[in-house]
Amino acid sequence: MAITVDIDLGYEFTVKASAKDVFDVLSDVPASVSHFPKVDKLTDLGDGVYQWEMEKVGTAQVNIQTVYASKYVSNRTKGTVDWTPVKGIGNAQVGGNWRIKDAKGHAAITLTIQGQVTVPLPGLMKMVVAPVVEGEFEKLVEKYVDNLIAHFGGEV
Repeated sequence: MAITVDIDLGYEFTVKASAKDVFDVLSDVPASVSHFPKVDKLTDLGDGVYQWEMEKVGTAQVNIQTVYASKYVSNRTKGTVDWTPVKGIGNAQVGGNWRIKDAKGHAAITLTIQGQVTVPLPGLMKMVVAPVVEGEFEKLVEKYVDNLIAHFGGEV
């Protein structure tokens, strides 16, 4: 049995750095991921595909590790970084995008993430487990955004 939890997140913020500097970091997947909390391992699979392995959560007897791969495509002219799920790798499918616009010398940033995480637990536990998985994913992404804001000199 397994439970599938849907993830749908969106954030908008403006930082003190230039759009060019922000794009340089966000389009460099390892540089960007270095700001994401609790990443155990990031593996470059080639052709813009990266496999994420998050730290295990839980106890020694019962734990969950989220693993997935996404293909990244950046477009400097448009100020976009898009990623799409790669099927058949891990227990999650995660896609999303960054939109970076110049805002009078600062960068206006939009982040969207959609995904599904499959957890190997009985379906009866979905009502209890789904909010925990959603909440944990959201906390990690919020910390990621906070880390990026700090890296880019704070919010405007």
